[in-house]
Amino acid sequence: MNKSILSLATMMAVASNVDAANGTGKQNSTQQNKRPNIIFFLVDDMGWQDTSLPFWTQKTHYNEVYETPNMERLAKRGMMFTQAYAASVSSPSRCSLITGANNARHRVTNWTLERDKSVDFPSDVVNCPDWNINGVSQVEGTPNTYVATSFVDLLRQNGYHTIHCGKAHFGAMDTPGENPTHWGFEVNIAGHAAGGLATYLSELNYGHKKDGTPTSLMSIPGLEKYWGTGTFVTEALTKEAIGALNKAKKYNQPFFLYMSHYAIHIPVDRDERFFSKYVRKGLSDKEAAYASLIEGMDKSLGDLMDWVDKSGEADNTIIIFMSDNGGLATNPKWRDGELYHQNYPLNSGKCSLYEGGIREPMIVDWPGVTEPSSKCDKYTMIEDFYPTILEMAGIKKYKTVNPIDGISMVPMLKQTGDTSKGRALIWNFPNIWGNNGPGINLNCAIRKDEWKLVYNYDTGKKELYNIPNDISEEHNVASSHPDIVKRLSKELGDYLRKVDAQRPSFKKTGKPCPWPDEII
Repeated sequence: MNKSILSLATMMAVASNVDAANGTGKQNSTQQNKRPNIIFFLVDDMGWQDTSLPFWTQKTHYNEVYETPNMERLAKRGMMFTQAYAASVSSPSRCSLITGANNARHRVTNWTLERDKSVDFPSDVVNCPDWNINGVSQVEGTPNTYVATSFVDLLRQNGYHTIHCGKAHFGAMDTPGENPTHWGFEVNIAGHAAGGLATYLSELNYGHKKDGTPTSLMSIPGLEKYWGTGTFVTEALTKEAIGALNKAKKYNQPFFLYMSHYAIHIPVDRDERFFSKYVRKGLSDKEAAYASLIEGMDKSLGDLMDWVDKSGEADNTIIIFMSDNGGLATNPKWRDGELYHQNYPLNSGKCSLYEGGIREPMIVDWPGVTEPSSKCDKYTMIEDFYPTILEMAGIKKYKTVNPIDGISMVPMLKQTGDTSKGRALIWNFPNIWGNNGPGINLNCAIRKDEWKLVYNYDTGKKELYNIPNDISEEHNVASSHPDIVKRLSKELGDYLRKVDAQRPSFKKTGKPCPWPDEII
């Protein structure tokens, strides 16, 4: 439960000192003085290898199979990040993005959906903690909710026109946080409490009966005009986003578009625009359908880039590409053994604190700032976008009701500094997601410089990996580096206590599981 007693009155941001943009969209001598437009393009459940663009030192099998020409196009314009991290599941990442707080602090440690209902699977050994099952909110009054100030609202207060399109997943149903407009978005297209979708298919009305009744909690709202038209939902959202951008173009103010796709989350429906291509490549129908989701998402990116180019805003529009967690990996116990995809060379996948669950594809094109075709091999975390985007927008002074854990990555984008050096990244997942594969449930982790420590609450097991030398996390070197294990355990334990993080407890004794530095 959120411990904050901060007054709502402090949510008012201090106005920035930047000048208003002239909004003409023309290429002229004052272009560099305009506040930039910003497009944040977030993909759901996209693994580090779900692209033809290699984020490693070499191309892999999956880079050869998938086709994402617009990701390649964006990378040629800007900077790739090879070690970009998020949380291991959607809600924690999105709540960190919107609040700037680490997931251990905001306590939204698993995925949210229905108000006051936990999604943790039962265990015979432990009880999961009383985490913030209702997500985050901009106002107090809802139990099990973290109260925070949104960077989007700060953008809005400082003259930005703000647009939300696609998946929200900030707060549970019937809580203030479920509605993107409560977070400062002036336009909301299809965003609600659900973290997934019933179907991508317009033939099924995106999960509605003909009379408009939703068939599930995952039915996508607000896209009725596309029902029965044969328009895949990825394309429908893109069309709506472009319509909103056309409107924004007339407003004579900078815009922020949060293009948050439901793709490439399950169900693995066929995007018929690309499906046959991958069947001809020799993929199974299921694998070809998954590949079609990826390419459909990439086409959306390309369509938005085309709009930026044609609108005359190319020199004044920042485009950020990111995923909210790692890809859903193959597991024989998951979905009757159906193959969705792998994350090789990374270990494991979604909901795991191994690299396959938390390392994401990330690209930033900031015209006039990022060097074309450049690459950053330093690490960053999803909450870093909060101060980064505000700095990009020239908003230097602002107040929030919550601490901001994110650190601006602008020095790395400008290649003037390394904000990762000596910095600890923290993950806390004291939950049971439901997949019983190794490294999935009841753990926390710390990454500092080359070392990464993973600690399991229920077993007390510690794993230590040198990530640059062992990207696949195949060699647990904890026994040969007890000094490093001890140091990282203390730093991790100290941080979790400092932010009032949560941990599970043993059913047999009722006592909490030890913090990592309480186990030798």
